[in-house]
Amino acid sequence: MSLIKRNETGWLPSVIDDMFKNDWLGGTTNVNSIGTSIPAVNIRETEDSFSVEVAAPGKGKEDFNIELDNDVLTISSEAKKEVEKTEEQGRFTRREFSYSNFRRAFSLPDSVDSGKISATYKNGVLEIALPKKEEAKVQAKRLIDIS
Repeated sequence: MSLIKRNETGWLPSVIDDMFKNDWLGGTTNVNSIGTSIPAVNIRETEDSFSVEVAAPGKGKEDFNIELDNDVLTISSEAKKEVEKTEEQGRFTRREFSYSNFRRAFSLPDSVDSGKISATYKNGVLEIALPKKEEAKVQAKRLIDIS
């Protein structure tokens, strides 16, 4: 069984939303329905675990929130930045601010050992390790004696 991406916007995609999210050059974009960027995610399965990698450069580990609720893994981030610059004589003020957030959710298979999930953030990539339960791991081939 594999990880399943959950659609947070509902089960029926809007034709207009799809029109604006399509890059029309044969690929796909990482833009959600309100026009904000969604980080790319890689999911890898090995014999012992799943690995979820989220590309989110420029963030710190404190910017992420990872939750597990009813076998749904939710990764979210919210960042606010505000800069104000005033000229020496106080006649000119420039104020710039930005706000970015994202939320990704994945249904976990029954084979994941939820008590052993861990996460690391290094070089702009958040990696979440999802170890499998012992009974879900591939068992070595063995011979069975016939009595």
